[in-house]
Amino acid sequence: MSNKKKQTAAEYISVVIGTALMAFACQCIYDPIGLVIGGFTGLSIIIKSVSSVFIEGGIPLWITNLMLNAPVFIIGYLRLGKKFIGRTLFGTVMLSVWLYIIPSVDLTQGDYTLAAIFGGVLEGAGMGLVLRAKATTGGTDMVATLIQSYVRHCSIVRIMQILDGSIVLIGMYVFGLRPALYAIVAVFCMAKVSDAIMEGFKYSKAAYIITDRHDEVAKAILEDLDRGVTGLKARGMYTQKEKCVLYCVVSQKEIVALKELVVEIDPKAFVIVSDVREVLGEGFLEYAEE
Repeated sequence: MSNKKKQTAAEYISVVIGTALMAFACQCIYDPIGLVIGGFTGLSIIIKSVSSVFIEGGIPLWITNLMLNAPVFIIGYLRLGKKFIGRTLFGTVMLSVWLYIIPSVDLTQGDYTLAAIFGGVLEGAGMGLVLRAKATTGGTDMVATLIQSYVRHCSIVRIMQILDGSIVLIGMYVFGLRPALYAIVAVFCMAKVSDAIMEGFKYSKAAYIITDRHDEVAKAILEDLDRGVTGLKARGMYTQKEKCVLYCVVSQKEIVALKELVVEIDPKAFVIVSDVREVLGEGFLEYAEE
């Protein structure tokens, strides 16, 4: 099997796992206590509650989820193309299947704090896995993706927060203020977890090193740490002297060794260390083949 086929298979498996987590959070955490955190699943919970007056048990979540997604798919096909819709159709069907399979069980026993945190983490993890596989589960995920295709400076997750917030407000009128306040906590947890999964957990450290012995420090980094280093031309505004600022990216476990190495060569060196969310390239994460 080629690398491209392996990657595609892994992405579809990611969608299966991600939708399972999302459906589990909805069926076993949110729905039993009326916690609406947004999305078409949130709207489905609202519709189920309202329709229970006319239909015993209300309209099942999986049916509402499919019905709400139909018009969005038509627009998405016209705007984003067949390939994107194919993956999203798979994600939407899988979410509906999981919603049908997984029974509704109140795992939190009415504990809103546990539901908001645990549910938000599960929902965010599932959503992150799906979005990382270049798909969505339809609903506000897809609506946000469509909006983001027009408004490039906004991230999909941020747009989803706005859409989900609107649905939370609707849920407030159906289930009351208390669940809505906890839903905000759940949305926050969900956004943080999904952002982390999409951007990657492979954190690294970037170091700016200002030293008069830049040649020696650079050589030590190249030879002892086996890491690349770049010299940036700079000028001290107080002394007006030209300087060479070294820039280096290392793994978290290597940053201690880097600082010790610099101090050993030049105790007076000025070192600035910052977090790096994700690094692609040789020695770090390899670029994925399209």
